[in-house]
Amino acid sequence: MKTRHKRLEPETLEAVAEQFKVLAEPARLAILNALCQRNMSVTTLIDETGLNQANLSKHLQILYAHGFVTRTRHRSFVIYQLADESTLELCGIMCGQLKNNLAVRGHAVLPK
Repeated sequence: MKTRHKRLEPETLEAVAEQFKVLAEPARLAILNALCQRNMSVTTLIDETGLNQANLSKHLQILYAHGFVTRTRHRSFVIYQLADESTLELCGIMCGQLKNNLAVRGHAVLPK
């Protein structure tokens, strides 16, 4: 039996929607995907994602501002890492849903 969750307040729904907007950008998902392997510097993330430095920095700033990544200074480098495992869990849930849609409907449900 599924557990029912309590009804969320409109302000909470707005905050959740804002977090999903951050994750709705493929470049940011590529950054998070790279960081799930290990902590990385900007230089390494450029190599891993194929993004240019300016674009990567913009996306890292957004991910940092919304709490998806943290950063620490190590000598002259800034090292980025996932803030916590919940982002990976959320992405795993979405991947599972896409696989389920593919199995049930013969195709994944994607926007037109």
